[in-house]
Amino acid sequence: MRTRTSRGLRLFVLAAAVVALAAGCGSSSGSSSGGSGGGGGNSDATIIMGTTDTAIHFDPANAYDLHSWNIIYNVYDELMTIPAGGNKPVPSLATSCGWDDPKTYTCHLRSGVKFQNGDPLTSKDVEFSFQRSIVINGDQGACYLFSSLATCGKWKGDEISTPDPQTVTFHLTQPDATWPFILATGAAAIVPSGVYPATKLQPDDQPIGTGPYKLVKYQPGVQTVLERNDAYWGTPAKNARVLVQYYKDTPSLKLAIQGGDVDIAFRNLTPTDISSLRGQSGLQVVEGQGIEIRYLVFNVKLPPSDQLAVRRSIAYLIDRQSIAHNVYNDTVQPLYSMVPAGLFGHIDSYKTEYGATPNPDLAKKELTDAGIATPVPITIWWTPTHYGGGSADEYTEIKRELEGSGLFKVTLKSEEWDQYAVDRGKDIFPAFQLGWFPDYPDADDYSAYFYPNGGFWNGHYDNPQIDKAIDQEKASTDPSVREAAFAKIQQLAAKDAPTIPIWQGKQIAVVRDGVSGVQETFDPAYIFRFWLISKT
Repeated sequence: MRTRTSRGLRLFVLAAAVVALAAGCGSSSGSSSGGSGGGGGNSDATIIMGTTDTAIHFDPANAYDLHSWNIIYNVYDELMTIPAGGNKPVPSLATSCGWDDPKTYTCHLRSGVKFQNGDPLTSKDVEFSFQRSIVINGDQGACYLFSSLATCGKWKGDEISTPDPQTVTFHLTQPDATWPFILATGAAAIVPSGVYPATKLQPDDQPIGTGPYKLVKYQPGVQTVLERNDAYWGTPAKNARVLVQYYKDTPSLKLAIQGGDVDIAFRNLTPTDISSLRGQSGLQVVEGQGIEIRYLVFNVKLPPSDQLAVRRSIAYLIDRQSIAHNVYNDTVQPLYSMVPAGLFGHIDSYKTEYGATPNPDLAKKELTDAGIATPVPITIWWTPTHYGGGSADEYTEIKRELEGSGLFKVTLKSEEWDQYAVDRGKDIFPAFQLGWFPDYPDADDYSAYFYPNGGFWNGHYDNPQIDKAIDQEKASTDPSVREAAFAKIQQLAAKDAPTIPIWQGKQIAVVRDGVSGVQETFDPAYIFRFWLISKT
């Protein structure tokens, strides 16, 4: 997912915004389908979250970054959702969804649901939402998630049928066991057909959904303001409003949480910041399971990454334990598969193939057996801010590990994300840093987009056996079939090493005393559920 840049705000600006909003807001009767009402705290409270993330778009047709999706999850609803603490989709705007056959999926809608402008939700809104996302095919969006339904940019008209106002049937082009997960993503948020344009984007300060909050103010890079939706169909939120404040860097965010300017600091404090904030009076460090990953990608078309022995040799040398401990202060854990630990189907395939710790002797043997002279020169690219402040130290450590073996001579180069995201697909980088946040908590999300046709990063690696295994897991709802397919994908990928997984991150926030609910929303779905947050 995509980058963030933002500006910090002065305390008097925050205070003025809170006072102005409080004057116009009352109590409510709405929350999200995965949320829960009641409990302690002040239901009229304003929650202030600080972040160095920024939003790209709040229109589901052109959003695919973590922060935009988190705002979307709080303003819109989807047919399905991942409930707090869960890892499987359950009905949300739908009362039920199920397979009619392997390529036909039908959902029945809730009665009485209204958009925030008062329009009733019908099956036509659902059809319209998918059609416009596919037709618009936004360059910042996630249309490709709907590839089992239609080709991005093309709509034939028979993809969805709506036999009555409460029934929606999806006619897929191929079996896809992940379709219920897709319907729970931010890309599948439902918009009103009577308001949103069919072929262009809705302004980011005018989103209209059916969700637990209304967006009442948006200043890019400065502030997003959400107010509780009094007419929400679900359980009431535990707060009246949420202010998201955007900060230009982590030092500014750290000062904001220390000084009481924000109630929650979430993304991206550095590991050093988090360590220094532990135990400080009035603050708590809250941690939860994460399936965010970082990995090294090889472009197998470019030398020296085009040589299998080079990739395997590097895989033998990466010291994940050192990176996790020395660079990230153990706020991340070593990762030995492209499928993160905790997801169904995960196996430690790289640990099996290369061992848990570096093995310079076997790394040297790979190169010697292939007749490759050492040290091997290689350029590795990384991006300075998109993946947080630890990236510089991480890739300095990787350079040290590779050169310390005497087998490689590493040149490190970097670009900021806007240019980096373009250049990584242009056959410029022989090896480069990437990360992945989940679209949905299933091993398919860490397989189907990584390997076929060179992967989304255009690394030119393709293995027909992996492609076949991906087809098998997508086509089956049998857990044993899917588990076997995922194991094969991970084993084959480890042998060829088109990528090297490095670490898996936790979700971490620093919150002020009296704020609760953050722990409850930290789960593999990566949905920050504002409706669960309360403050005394």
